[in-house]
Amino acid sequence: MKILVSGATGLVGHQLVPFLQKNNHDVYSLVRKSPGSAHEIEWDAERGFGETELKRLENFDSVVHLAGAGIADERWTTKRKRVIKESRTVGTRVLVDALAQLENKPKSLICASAIGYYGNRGDEILTEDSLPADDFLGKVCVDWEREAQRAKTVGVRRVVNLRIGIVLSPAGGALKEMLTPFKMGVGGRVGKGTQYVSWIELGDLIRVIEFAIENDTLLDAVNATAPNPVRNLEFATELGSVLNRPALVPTPEFALRLMFGELADALLFSSALVLPKKLHEHHFKFNFENIGDALKHLLR
Repeated sequence: MKILVSGATGLVGHQLVPFLQKNNHDVYSLVRKSPGSAHEIEWDAERGFGETELKRLENFDSVVHLAGAGIADERWTTKRKRVIKESRTVGTRVLVDALAQLENKPKSLICASAIGYYGNRGDEILTEDSLPADDFLGKVCVDWEREAQRAKTVGVRRVVNLRIGIVLSPAGGALKEMLTPFKMGVGGRVGKGTQYVSWIELGDLIRVIEFAIENDTLLDAVNATAPNPVRNLEFATELGSVLNRPALVPTPEFALRLMFGELADALLFSSALVLPKKLHEHHFKFNFENIGDALKHLLR
């Protein structure tokens, strides 16, 4: 298949592109700089595509849209929250508007979303049928998914909104940030440690994306999370065990709120018990269903 990927230099995209190529797909990347190869297409996530670049969007089988500003890269000021939202909603709108102009449109758009859609829900079991949260990330995800779903109104047959959980990889994201204190023996639970962590191993996420590309019956919202979420305390205990380090030093809530502000409540203390109902119904097989197995694979 001929596949176009945005966000190809990010944590997920950097691994997705070679994975798809290895599986005999013809993969192109959207880039924000002058193309360095024939398999790169330049775009501006705010203003769109030039006439030449727009023509190059013809005849793709699928588009995978991963681009967006990092949620946890900076403290959430008013300006940063606007960047987070617009990089997702405006970028997706620009992409869909471009697809609308094509004579030969892709059959599917696989667009990233996030479990931030659900917000802080305690011990409530969350599936794709659950309602969104009425907080910042919830509203961002609702608007983000709405922009992607517009693709169906312009001739793209199928749209999948992947609500991605905490992606585990030592190369980036939450796990990379946790490794240093845990290796130093000062890691532990965050706050009370009772909040649920819905996670997915990076390699499994890559396989989920390919599954979404190839499976014509997978539609709309899809939770991209492993089937066994864990409480933060269990996550910390398993990580300490894999690293052969203690996990006895809790990080107090007040300190994290002082450091990160609103971001801490949304990402560190929020509890979301998210289950991959649709992937289960479509018989997707995870390589890593349990947190201990995933961490051993990633860190040993």
